[in-house]
Amino acid sequence: MYESSIIEDVTLPTFLSLPERGGKPRVTGLTHVLDKGVSAIVTESVLASAAPYVDLWKFGWGTAYVDPALAIKLSLLAAADVRACVGGTLMEIAWSQRKDRECLDWAHDVGFGCVEVSRGVADMPLADKHDLIRRAAERFVVVSEVGSKDPHQDLAPAQWAAEVAGDLAAGARWVIIEGRESGTVGLYRADGSIRADVVAAVLRSAPLGTVVFEAPRRDQQAWFIREYGPEVNLANIAVDEALGLETLRRGLRADTFEMSAGLVPT
Repeated sequence: MYESSIIEDVTLPTFLSLPERGGKPRVTGLTHVLDKGVSAIVTESVLASAAPYVDLWKFGWGTAYVDPALAIKLSLLAAADVRACVGGTLMEIAWSQRKDRECLDWAHDVGFGCVEVSRGVADMPLADKHDLIRRAAERFVVVSEVGSKDPHQDLAPAQWAAEVAGDLAAGARWVIIEGRESGTVGLYRADGSIRADVVAAVLRSAPLGTVVFEAPRRDQQAWFIREYGPEVNLANIAVDEALGLETLRRGLRADTFEMSAGLVPT
């Protein structure tokens, strides 16, 4: 069983000058990992090495609904001070069946402290999304998501910005910008390149600290870190890549070498 003392008792080296990173509980510089259905043993293993660097653990899609190890994993995450989050697709399915209240009750009863509210699959009116955010925020930390999972739906930058602002006004703590686990839709073009016009529009409508960018690929993660610094919020990180992302944030990898190379002690 995972115990936080495994991490806390380790003395890490301090001889390098590296970009500053805030500690837990973080409100910026979030690392949000995507659990596609890993076992309790894998969860324990990941937390044993990366717990200090993981802030949100999303049970992707509807995995939480069918995961026989859910209770064990939720206990491990709570002990490691990592927020467990219900995937937005599960909430969309519940909404489409008019079972969103039951879904929120279930999530609360089993021990989730965070839920994602999205409309990336279901034909959910924006007013219904904001109503669901408001109701969920009474009991949970709400992470909303903006953007469609359909590669043929291409929202204009102003549409992205307006929905982000509306979600925050409805009670979302953070808003995720859709990129999927492939990094080829929503925020990204089919080749994985970043729609900088969408990023700029979103950040004109909301503070950087309230926006979480899905960035499953290393080149995408590095781009955001170089553009916005080590405290940018990043999501859809593979569970076994959380430690690697932290090295990108600290300039301990070739992709962000320049962030640490210029920090010469005086």
